[in-house]
Amino acid sequence: MKSWTLYLILGSVLLLSATVSVCIGTVNLTPGQLVQVLLSGDQTPLGVVVWQLRMPRMVLAILVGASLAMSGAALQGYTRNPLADAGLLGISSGAALGAVCMFYTGFSESASRFLASFLNSIGCGQFIDWFGGGAGGENFWVPMGGLAGAFIALLIVILLVGPTTNIPTLILAGVAVSSLAGALTALVLNLSPNPYAGMQIISWLLGSLTDRSWQEVQLCRPFFIAGVVILMMARRGLLALSLGEEVTASLGFSLKKLRWLIVIGCTLLVGSATAVAGSIAFVGIVVPHLLRPFVKSDPARLLMPSALGGACILLWADIGVRLIPAEQELKLGVLTALVGTPFFLALLLKLRRSYT
Repeated sequence: MKSWTLYLILGSVLLLSATVSVCIGTVNLTPGQLVQVLLSGDQTPLGVVVWQLRMPRMVLAILVGASLAMSGAALQGYTRNPLADAGLLGISSGAALGAVCMFYTGFSESASRFLASFLNSIGCGQFIDWFGGGAGGENFWVPMGGLAGAFIALLIVILLVGPTTNIPTLILAGVAVSSLAGALTALVLNLSPNPYAGMQIISWLLGSLTDRSWQEVQLCRPFFIAGVVILMMARRGLLALSLGEEVTASLGFSLKKLRWLIVIGCTLLVGSATAVAGSIAFVGIVVPHLLRPFVKSDPARLLMPSALGGACILLWADIGVRLIPAEQELKLGVLTALVGTPFFLALLLKLRRSYT
């Protein structure tokens, strides 16, 4: 399939999915009503619901889905492992641990109160909400903890790998960091003295876009843009790497530079996505495999279609959790795991047959 045709199809599906996502809720909207609300702004109660609740949720679903899928495509191309995703480098686990530590220590609430007091004391109270210093400021500090955890995990992986460009070493280092972060997260849950904080931690680890605001969008957006730019810089190297490391080096590509581009780009994308939405599994594995046949298995051409496809998939999943009848809204990470696990098992069986 030609690239422009694939982009046109995915772009159209994404636009339709985004429209449905904004229209569906406790009060459903028709497309005509949605247009009227968008033109009138948030001057009406319905406008407030659309602009302050549904629009941020829809935008975050696009950013998070695109981040997870694009990073999965990049890692699969780099490691030449069809089962690779962001968890391979310990990025998701590190981000989860960082955010959980914010919940456990209560640092988010303390930092919010301290910052509010400091800004008021210097006459800059109008900037409190910008930095999460006001009511609900923990919505700023918890994602910041997640980002910090992702970059600390990346730093540990780089220190473990050292100067080598050996891919199996990188994978083993990532698995070790992921296991350590998972164990520490379980330890924090076990030691949490506050049952309410423990429930918050568990709820966050299951992944969700509920009650997200424009603050999370603003926090995620710069990291998303930077991550996409860095991975696009690596796309030609990914194409060369599909022919082997020796061929890649002979074509003038630096394997060390390529590794840095892939690892840093994926950390920016997955770290920011996990920081604002929690742990959401399988998107990074499923989407690249669905789209790979349409780009003739070209890892360079797969990056942007995976981003668009990931955005669509997560929008559909988020629509699904709102439509499934339940006393409490089903967590987004639970639904993606329920749908993704059968796909993963089918892929595993397919790979096993291909090697026998």
